[in-house]
Amino acid sequence: MYAPFQKNVSGETDESLLARARSGNQGALETLLGRHRPWVFNIAVRMLYQHVDAEDATQDILIKVLKALPSFRGDSKFTTWLYRIAVNHILNVKKEKWAASEAVCSFAVAAAGLQRVPEFDPPDPATVPVPVEILVEEVKVSCTMGTLLCLDGRQRLVFVLAVCLGLGDEDGAEIAGVTPANFRQILSRARHDLYEYLRGNCSLVEPGNACACARKTRAYVQAGFVDPRNLRFASSHLRRVRDIVDGRADESMDEFMKAAEDIYRGHPFCDVPAQAEKLREILAGLSRSE
Repeated sequence: MYAPFQKNVSGETDESLLARARSGNQGALETLLGRHRPWVFNIAVRMLYQHVDAEDATQDILIKVLKALPSFRGDSKFTTWLYRIAVNHILNVKKEKWAASEAVCSFAVAAAGLQRVPEFDPPDPATVPVPVEILVEEVKVSCTMGTLLCLDGRQRLVFVLAVCLGLGDEDGAEIAGVTPANFRQILSRARHDLYEYLRGNCSLVEPGNACACARKTRAYVQAGFVDPRNLRFASSHLRRVRDIVDGRADESMDEFMKAAEDIYRGHPFCDVPAQAEKLREILAGLSRSE
């Protein structure tokens, strides 16, 4: 799969596709946007959590990119330019009770809420439409990805760029709009706060912790946080992030930090819905509006 942030990417370059697209080649434009749309969507999912919000943000971002293409002069790499548009848009997303630039709640509030979730035996396999193991995986990914919302927007963005997508501090800083030194500082604080929460609460990181995904699964289903008939994460495990991007784990990390980081790099690379059809809808809609 095309990985825009990796070195030695094979295939036609973005710049070549862009040149052909500017010459009126619709196929080149679809290819150019199509190779980046899944990555924009996966950043949006990790920043906004809800797939429907991520889909809306992705569509809005692609429209912004299309409208801005004529003004792109190549002062930076096309990839950097595109993802800077993407992350600036995502950070400005506002919902009824929350803005993406803010934390949903503190880690202390999240920990208290987690402790209130009752523990039961896993669901009876005869009562659910998918294997119980899949439901447990859905709970694991939903919970750990949701924990990212306890970081403020800038910390969440830097963590997603560095840990989940494998960017170094130079590329990540340029996209995030900070200096490389500031990028490293933000990442260090985000890692510390997130991993301390996991070490104190999550049995995936610290086996002695009480919270176990399998024993929370029935409660998550009963409360509607996980819908066995509409899985958001576990059904998309055709690829994992670690299979696509290079790892950049700091060798000086404690073992629990490495275990925690591996959780996030083991998250699914989510499939963006209706890829080709949606791209053509966006392009057609933009043409009609001109």
